[in-house]
Amino acid sequence: MRLTCRSEYALLALVYLARHQGETFIPVPAIAAAQGIPPKFLEQILLSLRLAKYLHSSKGKNGGFRLAKPADTITLAEIIRLFDGALAPTESASKYFYEPTPIEKEGKLLALFKEVRDYLSDKMERTTIADVA
Repeated sequence: MRLTCRSEYALLALVYLARHQGETFIPVPAIAAAQGIPPKFLEQILLSLRLAKYLHSSKGKNGGFRLAKPADTITLAEIIRLFDGALAPTESASKYFYEPTPIEKEGKLLALFKEVRDYLSDKMERTTIADVA
């Protein structure tokens, strides 16, 4: 698994919003400035998070974004999967994004990659945005 900028920025934005949960909607420029994210890129990411029902948005003078779910119910795994796909090091070791790969020819290698997947997946599934906020 390798994180893309999209998933890293999504996690940073969610952590920021979790720290400001309970406040009104947070404008994109405030999130972008606080987390060092290019505003136009952040807008695209926040739209994806809104469409996936992790965020609520509001337009206008006091518009912006806020969490649609409690931060302790949003796992790192689900956000990474949303933007980057499988947590497994290879698609043939993936539970949710399985695709055949050449590594399947060697059972011990595949078994090792599945162990790596299980460790990583377990850790990411148990860690929420609230845990890191």
